[in-house]
Parts: sequence; structure tokens; C-alpha cells
Amino acid sequence: MKIPFASGKILEDRDFTAREEEIVRLKTNFQSLTNTVVVSPRRWGKSSMVAKAIKSFKTEQNDFLFVRMNIFKCATPQEFYAVFAQKIIEEISPSAESLLSNAKEYISHLLPKLTLSDQTGKYEISLGIDLKNNPIEDDVLDLPQQIATLKNKKVVVCIDEFQQIGDFSDTLKFQKILRSHWQGQSDVAYILCGCKRHIMMNIFDGSDNPLHHFGDVIYLQKITNDEWKKFIVGRFKDTGKSISTDLACYLAEQVENHPYYVQQLAQYTWLRTIDFCSKDIVDEALQTMMNSLNLQFVNIMDSLTEKQRNFLCAICDGVVNFSASDTLSRYKLGTSGNIRIIKDALKKRDLIDETGKDIQIQDPIFKLWIIREFAKM
Repeated sequence: MKIPFASGKILEDRDFTAREEEIVRLKTNFQSLTNTVVVSPRRWGKSSMVAKAIKSFKTEQNDFLFVRMNIFKCATPQEFYAVFAQKIIEEISPSAESLLSNAKEYISHLLPKLTLSDQTGKYEISLGIDLKNNPIEDDVLDLPQQIATLKNKKVVVCIDEFQQIGDFSDTLKFQKILRSHWQGQSDVAYILCGCKRHIMMNIFDGSDNPLHHFGDVIYLQKITNDEWKKFIVGRFKDTGKSISTDLACYLAEQVENHPYYVQQLAQYTWLRTIDFCSKDIVDEALQTMMNSLNLQFVNIMDSLTEKQRNFLCAICDGVVNFSASDTLSRYKLGTSGNIRIIKDALKKRDLIDETGKDIQIQDPIFKLWIIREFAKM
């Protein structure tokens, strides 16, 4: 019997739930070639949502070409150009022969090399940068429009982990280069997804930044309890097992409706359920998840300063005013001037997320672990 819950991969079909409004919005933006920015914490389902929107849109339209790429490992503009060109060429090449032919035709100056992937068993194009050819961005960044014109199609380029460009040296110069090429492409739209809210907001909301108001911005919200309970109850029922709506809500609430963890906790719970699920089964599954992450969380806490650890404990205790004198004293945070430094360090580590005055620990299991375990250490 197939396990009815999945996590840690692109979710498709019945494994994916909710996000109907966002998917409609994305499909509308595809159709109108509106650039779109999608922002949410890591593992909230951005990639799965975009994939589902693309799959649905393709059933309605056949004159669009979609190119998806992930730039998480890109540390320089040159590495970005190589990935950008590689993915576009691979998308328009149905065979190994056409892959190499297209690479030679469109990006010969990037030193294309055809390789057989050990993981997929498919031919892939790997690219090196010809540093003698400077600049290379003109040919590479104009490639989507060039393909659109030659093939008489609309092109949608989807880029995951776009916040990486914020760490490039002279990132503002790079952003100017992107805008100068992308804003003039009449048959191309860009879907730019990122998980670090503060970096993405700086790139797209900073009034002095080149990509300010580049496109429609979608900030993903948490999936509601009502949506989770319907999904969880339905998936249990489909496999001949039973969980009450109240218990399904309880399950989602334990991990603060975090999509990745709801799916994972539901999977652990389903595996332990023979016929009817109980609260004890959910609690046991949650404890198993925490135990599996214990060493990782210990290492995180060991890598932090005392003030940073104390700040996380203050969040768990529901503190709102971190600069209040009694808070500074109770949690040994030093002076009020330290608060910004502590927050910036924790945001850089992807441990907290700040929206206005609201500060949350991004990982709900980590938060629960701090509450249950760290105080005992």
C-alpha cells in the first residue's frame, strides 16, 4: 500500500493540498507573462505549488515553454549564467544530439560538454565559463527571448532559491544587469522564488534596488486547519484507516501548520495506525520526529552564542518586547543595542523570521524541542 503522505520532494496530484488561489494567480500571470516573486520560509511548498500550476496550465496551453532551475549552489554571477544557459538548452533539446547541437549553436562560448548523468541516466550539458569572452551576460540573459522568437512560443523561466543573488559580490550591479535584459523581453516571464524573506524583501521592496517592483509578489501564508483536516482525514480514509477531524486539527497544530512537517507527522502517524488513530499515536509520532532531529538541534544550539540561545528561549516564552529592561535582564541579552545584532545573526542562519514586530522561530519542531528539552540541559 502506498503511503498517502509525502515530504522532502516535489509533491504532485493528490499528495499536494490547498494553494488554490495562489495557483490560479500564478496561471493568470503565466498567461499574461507577468513576472512573479514567490516568498515563503523553506519547505512551505513553493516549488510544489509552482510545479502544480505549470502542470495544470500545460493542459490548457501548448504554446508555452517552461524552464525550471535551482540556483542554490550558485555563488557568483558566472555560476548563475552557466546554470541559466544549461537549463534553457536542456529544455529545448529532446535528444542528446540536439542537446549538443543547440549548445554549440546558442552558447558555444560557454564551453559546452555533454555528459551522462549517473543519477538520472540522461544526457546533460555541463558548461564552463570562457573568461576571454567578456561580457557573457548579453548572450546568456537574452537566450529566453531568442528561443521564444525562433520557436514562436512564450517562455516562462522559474528560478528557485533566488535569494542567493543577494550574496553575490556587487549584487546591485548584477541586479542592474538582470533588469536591463529581462524588462525588455516581450515573450518571456520570470517566476522568482526565495525562502529568505529579509533578503527577498530587500531585493524587491527596496526602493533603491534595481529589481524594485519587478513583478507581482506572492507571500505564501500557512495552510489553514480546515484545509489540513480535510486533507488528512481524506488520505486516511482512502487507505482504509480513520482519524477524527479534531485529531487531524491537533496533528497540524502541533507543528504550527508547517506544510513539510504536517506531511511528515501525518506519515509517521499513519504508519503507526492500524485502524483508528488516537492522540497517543500522534504524540508518539511527534516524539519520534523530535528524537530523530535531536543531534541536529543540539549542534545548532552549540554553535550559537549564549545571547542568541537566550533570545530563542525568549521567543518560545512568548516575549514580544525584547528591549524591555526586565527582558534584557531575565534572558541576559545585554543592552537593547544587542537585539538587532542578535536578530540579524539568527535571520542569517535561517533560524527566525521577522514580519513587522512579529518574530517567529522558523522550524516548529526546533521550537518545540527548545521548549521541551533545552531548558533541561
